[in-house]
Amino acid sequence: MKRFIQGECRGQSTLLPESLDDYVADTSPVRVVDVFVDELDLGRLGFEGIVPAETGRPAYHPSVLLKIYIYGYLNRIQSSRRLEREAQCNVELMWLTGRLMPDFKTIANFRKDNGKAIRGVCRQFVVLCQQLGLFSEALVAIDGSKFKAVNNRDRNFTSAKLQRRMAEIESSINRYLTALDTADRQEPAVAQVKAERLHDKIATLKTKMQELKEIEVQLNEAPDKQISLTDPDARSMKTRGTGMVGYNVQAAVDAKHHLIVTHEVTNDGVDRDQLSSMAKQAREAMGVEELSAVADRGYFKGEEILACHEAGITVFVPKT
Repeated sequence: MKRFIQGECRGQSTLLPESLDDYVADTSPVRVVDVFVDELDLGRLGFEGIVPAETGRPAYHPSVLLKIYIYGYLNRIQSSRRLEREAQCNVELMWLTGRLMPDFKTIANFRKDNGKAIRGVCRQFVVLCQQLGLFSEALVAIDGSKFKAVNNRDRNFTSAKLQRRMAEIESSINRYLTALDTADRQEPAVAQVKAERLHDKIATLKTKMQELKEIEVQLNEAPDKQISLTDPDARSMKTRGTGMVGYNVQAAVDAKHHLIVTHEVTNDGVDRDQLSSMAKQAREAMGVEELSAVADRGYFKGEEILACHEAGITVFVPKT
């Protein structure tokens, strides 16, 4: 092992720094997160659990869980289970939380129960960027990203998809009925076993057909003629490869510092109707009177460009 950089023996006693603060660099982003969260008025923003309960097991303060959430966002850690793991072994996160290690369920429930308040934190961050003069150029880039939902494609229904599945079930029932006729001409013992099995399959298919008819009633009542059973807000969208069930997240990003100025989650898989709405939201968030926005050809639509022009917003969009 000569001529290589050698590591230390694992059994060697080492005098480590006694303070966690010595492990975190002065320029680390976690120091900014710590100061930013500590200066927020979490009660006014609407976070739950600000006032501790008089009985029961003590809870984590929302500021601790918010710091974990923001740390996960900065480091692309979305899973609550991975955040739990990071809190147990990541030195920066130990410093940020004071060695507190919430379990994944606590982290997941915090995100689920405080969605509106977390959006308020995003607005406070935009206000801070305004005060620091980070949006001085008043130029943003607008684009959309598709995010897959929990809902499986088999649990999403449109009129065409529902009719296709009902036709497949009808075809299967007819095939099993034909197999029953064939079984009747076989030996009695074999025919009885086969007939019982086919009857069970036919009963299952009829039950499924009844469920699809109930879904058809709900589908006709839906405004956009589409429903998702697992995640009701998710919608089927076209992508470059195959279709997916999810959301279209629109974002406006500052062109100089690449900071997200505003964002909005939509169910519309096409970006063409989102230009004016996102541009107006970005101008309001940045607190400027004049704004220029850049978008790709997927946003080109005459009505949207005219709406931006009438609102005093200059847009740059290539023709399709």
